[in-house]
Amino acid sequence: MIQSVRSVASLLLSTFFLLTAMGLSGYLIPVRAVAEGWSTFTISLIATGYAIAFTVSCIITPRLVLRVGHVRVFGALTTIMAMSYLLHSLLVHPAIWVLTRAMAGFSIAGAYMIIESWLNEKVSNENRGALFSVYMVVSMSAVMIGQYIVPFGDPLGAGLFMVCTLICSMAVMPTALSSAQSPAPLTQVKFDVPALYRRSPAAVIGTLLAGLIASAWGGLGPVYATQLGLSTIEGASMLAIAMIGGAIFQYPLGRASDRMDRRRVMIVAGLIGIAACALTIGFGVDNRIIFFASMLFLGTVLFPIYSLNVAHANDHAQPDEFVEVSSGLMITYGVATMVGPVVTGVAMDAFGPHALFAVIAICFAAYSGHAAWRISRREQPTEEMRSDFLPMAAMPDLTPQSAELDPRSDPTWGEQSAEEDVETTVS
Repeated sequence: MIQSVRSVASLLLSTFFLLTAMGLSGYLIPVRAVAEGWSTFTISLIATGYAIAFTVSCIITPRLVLRVGHVRVFGALTTIMAMSYLLHSLLVHPAIWVLTRAMAGFSIAGAYMIIESWLNEKVSNENRGALFSVYMVVSMSAVMIGQYIVPFGDPLGAGLFMVCTLICSMAVMPTALSSAQSPAPLTQVKFDVPALYRRSPAAVIGTLLAGLIASAWGGLGPVYATQLGLSTIEGASMLAIAMIGGAIFQYPLGRASDRMDRRRVMIVAGLIGIAACALTIGFGVDNRIIFFASMLFLGTVLFPIYSLNVAHANDHAQPDEFVEVSSGLMITYGVATMVGPVVTGVAMDAFGPHALFAVIAICFAAYSGHAAWRISRREQPTEEMRSDFLPMAAMPDLTPQSAELDPRSDPTWGEQSAEEDVETTVS
């Protein structure tokens, strides 16, 4: 295991720097926007620009990689991302920030693809889960560290944006100077969302709702904290505690879904989400202990529900369809993230900050209700059809392109596995 981590140490270091910058900017930009006096709807448009570009990158970046390779594209994307942070500090205007945030969204989607592609190629089936667990820990730690940098600077100044740019620029060096072999060329994956919906309606609708929930939280959670008077360190803690809750309960929730109809777990997850939102709306932020407890409670289902959708969709797919399923769900998720911040921003402008959790609660209610309705329409898959649950990062960052390099994307994967089993038996 130690040797496996060493083989991708430079890549993990690049990931750490990149996601630290992402965590810093993700919290800093909404806080600065609120300080500038921009409306919640305006801030939601900035978040939407990020989401649109992220989704577009899922389609365009593979073609760039096919032309010039992983390392060059990674360097270019990281540079664009660093440029976006500089432009945020130089040109403080909502319209400009929609474009600069879009630059960051496009860049981070492509960077995720390259990082995960590289990891997939460097691991074997025997250590894949362990190494990706290390990757998840590095990713989540980096995001939380980035969020906690904000309290040490002045959001109204250019200093924090400069720090963000420097950290992002550092992400280029470990990968650029690595002597490790670049990943193999990508293959193209088709996106057929209508066919995916016919195969697994609960997964597709669930993914849409998960995208609405996550984008509303990620785009306007910092705005909520600022408008209700939380300090920057309390706002960072709010985001971090929810992420910790997701990390803690990702695996138990997944294992529970392996032992019963996953849609029943979806129902429970939706009810937990409704309860957490109701608790937050009812008590607000006056009692910090109750507030942060409700954030932990919310985090237990806020992020893991995406994994439930992926696992349920794969229950109804053949082994050679796993990559197409992951790709279709990620595109569906991306489309939802374009809508979530705008709808939530309008609601918060009209009804106040607590409308954030009202919108999230409505989405959780729809998530739970639709899963219950689907149970009445179709029985759960047989045990032979069910896929193994694979824990994913708290932030669903498995892009369609990185999924392409999953061993199952190779049409001969099943045959190779069978041959290996035969050889093992013979020996």
